[in-house]
Amino acid sequence: MSSATWTDTSGNFWMFGGETVYANDINDLWEYNPSTKVWTLESSSSPLNQNQPGLYGTLGSSSTSNLPGARNDSVSWTDPAGNLWLFGGYGYASSNSPGELNDLWEYAPTAKTWTWIGGSNQINQSGSYGSTETPGARLASVSWTDSTGNLWLFGGQGYAASGSPGELNDLWKYSPTTKAWTWIRGSSTTNQPSTLSGVTASPSARHDSVAWTDAAGNLWLFGGQGYAASSLGELNDLWKFTPSTSQWTLISSGTPLNQAGSYGTSQTSSPTNLPGSRDSSVAWTDTSGNLWLFGGYGYDSIGALGELNDLWKFNLGTQQWTWVNGSNQVNQLGSYGSQPGTPGMPGARSSANAWFSSTIGTSGSLWLFGGLEGSGNYLNDLWQYTP
Repeated sequence: MSSATWTDTSGNFWMFGGETVYANDINDLWEYNPSTKVWTLESSSSPLNQNQPGLYGTLGSSSTSNLPGARNDSVSWTDPAGNLWLFGGYGYASSNSPGELNDLWEYAPTAKTWTWIGGSNQINQSGSYGSTETPGARLASVSWTDSTGNLWLFGGQGYAASGSPGELNDLWKYSPTTKAWTWIRGSSTTNQPSTLSGVTASPSARHDSVAWTDAAGNLWLFGGQGYAASSLGELNDLWKFTPSTSQWTLISSGTPLNQAGSYGTSQTSSPTNLPGSRDSSVAWTDTSGNLWLFGGYGYDSIGALGELNDLWKFNLGTQQWTWVNGSNQVNQLGSYGSQPGTPGMPGARSSANAWFSSTIGTSGSLWLFGGLEGSGNYLNDLWQYTP
């Protein structure tokens, strides 16, 4: 669970590392071909050892012997050239001691080589918010890619400019062309509440949110575990960031923390519908421009806390949520059908891995793999959902 995932320009799915049983971290890289339904191991420590430190090589130089250390809760991007990018997480840098990471890596699928691009090969590094800007070490951030190929990073749990780790709400942009980070918005200190209006509006510090990018190039953020005022809990606020103006806008929000979901009627949109507060969900944008949300750890329709398997759609035109399917109660078992390939329903889970394919179905399709279920067990089931 909590792997980094990408979809390449050929429509293949990629998965790196994550946390496996007994809370061990791994650094294997896999490719899945949706057409042939075959997984291929592309790179790993040998022989598939757990909790391995990274092999950094020389900064900026690719090598077949380079390999990021084992880790979970990283973030990832795909650039216009089809290269895969990996940042941070919790795991192993160049030593055998785990911690929070701020190393940036690029993987070239054609050459099958990793390149250490930036950040430190040591754990628990503070951020640099001055003339030489670099995000601090962190886990469970969210990421976007904009229309010009820039990589964006928001929040997470980790290190700001100095001091002890905490929740973050800093927003960063990375240019693959100039190979430089720019601090855009948010605070250089931890555990900040939201600013709700005006040009200084900003989401509160948080981790394990979900993110989307719409057709207009706006960046969207929902929920996570973080701050409302001075309290820490589960969130269900929805924000939009407009890169052209560098401004955040609060779109919808329940009361501040730990809110039950307002489900309404299945398949029916309503201005009063709102997913419950949650973290560690899965999100994607379909080819029709709708934002989708599945599962996570949070609150159901009666305010019970647990793993979720509800599926939601947010329509950008109407600005309304629709509860599509899944349960409005926590900790539901999956329905697997008689054999693989038959219709069913994934069980409740958080920290699942996911990919989106734009070439399958009229609005594309979501692919969902693994996660953590309500009894604390790790899953490795693979699902496809086509709207």
